[in-house]
Amino acid sequence: MARPNPILTIGHSNHTLAKFLALLQGVEVRAVADVRSAPVSRFSPHFNKVALSASLAEQGISYVFLGKELGGRPDLPELFSGGVADYEKMAAVPAFKGGIARLITGAESHRIAIMCAEADPLDCHRGLLVARALTEAGIEVGHILSSGQVLTHAEIEDRLLDLAGLTNENLLAASRGEHLAEAYRARGRKVAYAARKAPVSARGGRARRD
Repeated sequence: MARPNPILTIGHSNHTLAKFLALLQGVEVRAVADVRSAPVSRFSPHFNKVALSASLAEQGISYVFLGKELGGRPDLPELFSGGVADYEKMAAVPAFKGGIARLITGAESHRIAIMCAEADPLDCHRGLLVARALTEAGIEVGHILSSGQVLTHAEIEDRLLDLAGLTNENLLAASRGEHLAEAYRARGRKVAYAARKAPVSARGGRARRD
């Protein structure tokens, strides 16, 4: 069995198509795995599934939609806690595990970038859920920022600990792993999709596009 390539993540944000393609080409991505639950963009239609797939194909980049398996908006009510998508519960679902296995298999022959909408991986389930699961499976993960810089997942986790006020200085009372679990849980509760009758865009002043 071939050793999987590192898997990257990227958020399309409000980039132009040219900027997005340049970010992918700058790190030699050959396949994009779309993990948006709804593969459309109201404000940037060039990121709609059909249009994006065609644009990527023109650049020799493959496209696959994995929003059913790895999207951030679960269909099952039992995958919510207090009305908010529960990433820990979602990670235990067989379909999610199957999606992760598919990514790992694909990474044996392709340099893959997981794509969602949010610019910052700590504002997105691709960083808090998918990348975490890949890392726990022993896969090297990197995050492509809007600047073109690529941060390791360990660096993202350091930021996560800082945001939660759980810095390395506090690791005497508990292990890094315990602190990270707490930080992941807290961040997930803050940014995950919330099921409400009101328009999602009313939540926190911005729409969740996971």
